[in-house]
Order: sequence, then C-alpha cells, then structure tokens
Amino acid sequence: MEPGTTISTDFLESTVLLDQTQYDEGFRDGYRDGMDSGKEEGREVGLKHGFQVGEGLGFYRGCVEIWKSAIRIDGNSFSSRVQKRIGELSELTENYPLSQPENESVQEMMDAIRLKFRIISANLGVKLEYEGNNLTNASKQDLEEI
Repeated sequence: MEPGTTISTDFLESTVLLDQTQYDEGFRDGYRDGMDSGKEEGREVGLKHGFQVGEGLGFYRGCVEIWKSAIRIDGNSFSSRVQKRIGELSELTENYPLSQPENESVQEMMDAIRLKFRIISANLGVKLEYEGNNLTNASKQDLEEI
C-alpha cells in the first residue's frame, strides 16, 4: 500500500504547488504592471506640478519685469520702499531652483515669493492675484484619482 499512498500524496502535492505557482505568477504580473503604471502616473503628476510651478513663477517674473520697466521710465513712479521690495522679489524669482526639484527649500521659496508679491501689491494698492495655482474641481478630482 505504500506505493498507493505515495501516489495520492503526490497528487495532492501537485495541486498545492499549482495553487502556489499560480499565486506567485499572478503576484509577479501584478507587481510588474503596478510598477509600469506607477511610473507613468508619477510622470504625469510630475509634469502637471512642474507646469504649475513654472506658470506661477512666470506670472511673478512678468509682474516684476513690468514694475522694473515702470521704474526705468519714471524713477519716482514707486516709493523707494516698494522699489526695494520689487528688487527683492526679482532676486527671489531669479534664484528659484527650477532645475533642482528635489531641493527641499523650493516650497519655502515659493511661499516667500507669494508673500513678497502680496506685500508689493498691497503697497501699490492694486489687487493682483495669480489664479492659475487654484485647482479647479476637475484638477482636484484628477489628483485624487491618482
């Protein structure tokens, strides 16, 4: 009877191994597909975020250039205090590390740029706001899905 017992044990063992083999194969396929889709989604989010940063920085830089042009045309168009702050904002925007996204201080620098911009706008008595950074409902939903 020992040979018969070996056959039934082998039969059950192959069934257990088949289940484990299928599990392992499914895990490998899922892991590979997850890595591929994760890289693609990460790239999309990175591009979207990079575009938003560049767009905002361009807005602030454009305002600085307009204000500097006004100062060149008429040196008395703004007070010396406002001119100093415009120069500081110009320096902040020029020193923003666009090519170093892993720099840990980028968010602090962007916050400093926004704050300086608000101060200048308030001193000039104008209401300028960069609205491109506000996420629409569609953009929020896109980010939540990812």
